[in-house]
Amino acid sequence: MNSVLKTITIASALFAATPALAGSPDENVKVVQDFFAAYGANDLDGIAAVMDENVRWHIPGRHPLSGTKTGRDEVLAFFAELGAAGFKAEPIYFGADETHVVDIHRGWSNVADKPNVDTIWALVYRIEDGKIVEATNLSADQDAANTFFWSQYRLAPVPERLAR
Repeated sequence: MNSVLKTITIASALFAATPALAGSPDENVKVVQDFFAAYGANDLDGIAAVMDENVRWHIPGRHPLSGTKTGRDEVLAFFAELGAAGFKAEPIYFGADETHVVDIHRGWSNVADKPNVDTIWALVYRIEDGKIVEATNLSADQDAANTFFWSQYRLAPVPERLAR
């Protein structure tokens, strides 16, 4: 009888508990807040610390930085480029559950003699085991974002792009 009670207790705990990789909403928001703090300080090591090694980061638009960045190194290279252009972000709102965080933030630039962007962005993050495993960016003004990114970044010549 004792082993039957143990089996029932273990099974009940497994079905009642949240998944092992899930964090509380507050823990997940803290991961994204830590990301923003590192981003604001242009701290690539800090950004790396909150990302899974196989992170996927989806950048909307039709510009040289758009597309899905796969893996921590590609995502960090993307953030290094944003830092070089002086792109800033200021959080407005965070919402979360056990697996996702949504942030709403103002994203803007102040580049002299070039088009700038100043718009609202929403990001949806998937968090597992305290790390960002996926993020999807959404822009309130994608046309302004495309214009800004095109003004800041130029594609490498075709042979160099094909060699990547």
